[in-house]
Amino acid sequence: MKASDKAKPDAAKPVELRYHTGRLPLSVPASADVLCGPGSKPAPDALAAVRAALAKPIGSPPLAELLRRRGKPPASVAITISDITRPVPNEPVVTALLESLNAAGVPDSAVVVIIATGMHRPSTPEERRIMLGEALLRRVEVIDHVSDDTASHVPISENPPVSVNARFVRAAFKIVTGLIEPHFMAGYSGGRKGVCPGLVDLRTVQRFHGYKTMADPRSTEGVMAGNPCHEEAVRVAGLVGVDFLVNVTITHDRKLSGVYAGDMAAAHAQGCREVEHATGAVVDHDYDLVVTCGGGYPLDQSFYQTGKGMVTAMPALGPESTLLIVSACTEVGSPEFKGLLLKYENDWRRFLVDAKADPNVIKDQWQYQMMSRVLERVGLERILLVNDGLDRDLQRKLSVTPLTGEGDVATRTQRFIDEFAASRPGARIAVIPEGPYTMLRRG
Repeated sequence: MKASDKAKPDAAKPVELRYHTGRLPLSVPASADVLCGPGSKPAPDALAAVRAALAKPIGSPPLAELLRRRGKPPASVAITISDITRPVPNEPVVTALLESLNAAGVPDSAVVVIIATGMHRPSTPEERRIMLGEALLRRVEVIDHVSDDTASHVPISENPPVSVNARFVRAAFKIVTGLIEPHFMAGYSGGRKGVCPGLVDLRTVQRFHGYKTMADPRSTEGVMAGNPCHEEAVRVAGLVGVDFLVNVTITHDRKLSGVYAGDMAAAHAQGCREVEHATGAVVDHDYDLVVTCGGGYPLDQSFYQTGKGMVTAMPALGPESTLLIVSACTEVGSPEFKGLLLKYENDWRRFLVDAKADPNVIKDQWQYQMMSRVLERVGLERILLVNDGLDRDLQRKLSVTPLTGEGDVATRTQRFIDEFAASRPGARIAVIPEGPYTMLRRG
């Protein structure tokens, strides 16, 4: 949905960007377009919504029936959840799953919750408390997947070689959970991504996110047909075998809105259709200035994740556009990602040449490759980062241009918008309040 205020040219209207754990209030010209989807309504009772979805799943018998068909309770059950970078309402999901498992004779002691970290760092005790709550942490075993710990993996394929978290592979019953949202590489998150890249080994992730895959224009937001990133994830998840899926969608305020449970492919596909409607916004021209964000907490805590907000703004960008992105990030990302950015120090063209020529994929290089799409479109000088969490000298080496000057993030952002609008009467300005949680499409 594209909203344009028809007030007087010199009038202004308020907008709020997602920023850290809250919202950053700003004022933009009344003629500016606010790009966001219609959103979705929160479920009145999150736990009840999950229970209902387990009882009436999509493309699958109810969870209780699947468990009964086995004749006796499964000796072990693995449940995957997303890590802290995804704002998933895990507590009602895992609580409802444990209710069904207990009713089928599966004790909590037979259940392991695996945090599907993919290539991300292990979770901290505080992050686990945020993700699951104290009560669930006392009830069940919770572990992190570690992609470079080969001792904790088992091979499932030799050509190409793929290894997956052993606790998940060996579990008698496998449940994948997660959040469905637009994903700037795989089309949508959720579904098969709970296994690949969530639970696979380092080499698989490197191949899954290799130069050729990331260079394919179909490796983008909202596209799954022919998307090599999506197709590889589906293939790997199919090799492992998933007995039941529970994916959720959330509102703009991070409340549970929908639950899509059952068959991994069918339930995920239905959820994706709902997300496309709820988050979709249409643009029909390039903008002179696009103001966006890193998605707020927990996504905007690292520069690595902040890149998603840059890439998902691309449908609104032309070669003369300026992109202003606000993020609260206090860390760059993994040591490998930071080292890569510092090695090339803004020379993204040289990075692309080297990445294309070298079959060895450096951890997290795919994020720099995706960011290079934006760099190629508008240039380094017109990607402005507004951030107070990273040293300014460091920011200048991250293939962005820091927005400097007096005042905090809000002050500098507002000043830039005001000066841009004053110096360019009639400029086309757009704001994306939800950042990467909005899926833009050219009309």
